Amino acid sequence: MENLVSEFSKLQCEACRSGAPAATDEELEHFLQIHSDWEQIDKNDVSRIRRVYSFSNFVDALAFTNKVGDLAEDEGHHPALLTEWGRVTVSWWTHKIGGLHRNDLIMGARTDDLYG
Repeated sequence: MENLVSEFSKLQCEACRSGAPAATDEELEHFLQIHSDWEQIDKNDVSRIRRVYSFSNFVDALAFTNKVGDLAEDEGHHPALLTEWGRVTVSWWTHKIGGLHRNDLIMGARTDDLYG
């Protein structure tokens, strides 16, 4: 499992449908160990992962937001994005299941790669 989770950014997202299985507690725990800047939160009774990325100015924060937007469009899976001066907050969850799917962990890892 450790190797699988550390390679989340290399996995392929799968088409998600209502009733699809949520990410397991084990998958989420391993993801959060490896990607320690992410946190699991509950908002409106929906489990999500969230990370705040830091930048030295608004232009760089906006450019990162656009990269995440391009990634989201490519996969057909869209996060909540909050762009502010010097930071971008990214939250991933799967609307169709009202919580976390493995796709969210994959996209979180890929978002880290974009920031890398």
